[in-house]
Amino acid sequence: MASNMLGFFVILAIISPAVVSAKDFIVGDDKGWTTNFDYQTWARGKDFRVGDRLVFQYPVGAHSVFKVNGTGFESCIKPALTEALTSGNDAIVLATPGRKWYICGVGQHCAAAGQKLFITVNSEWMAPSPSPNSANGIISKFFPTAMIVLFTVSILGL
Repeated sequence: MASNMLGFFVILAIISPAVVSAKDFIVGDDKGWTTNFDYQTWARGKDFRVGDRLVFQYPVGAHSVFKVNGTGFESCIKPALTEALTSGNDAIVLATPGRKWYICGVGQHCAAAGQKLFITVNSEWMAPSPSPNSANGIISKFFPTAMIVLFTVSILGL
């Protein structure tokens, strides 16, 4: 019976699609969210996906984070103070694909010291869909039935 269960888990591991988990991006890496740092260079080459998180780390009271639109980003226009993130460890889940803009709302940090970030968020990770005639397509078509049979055989010890 133990060998049947082992076989079940081996087959399950082989057939199951790979699960890709979301990533946390510490904005600015070890520099954090600060002035006089090139965040566009930091973001270049990174693959931001729906479900990932941006984490803005900074000393409380030294900075803030505002999500803005393209105009707010270019002109460093901050929204109402009630929209400010100020915890010093602000995590933002990237919930939708598209362009995202963030600025610091403290003093002239955005306009004079370049404390702003622009990224493009791509769609979430998805395993490619197998064609119905491929080996994976055939396996996925019969997977539920095969799992029921394997489970029944392992329980009954056949």
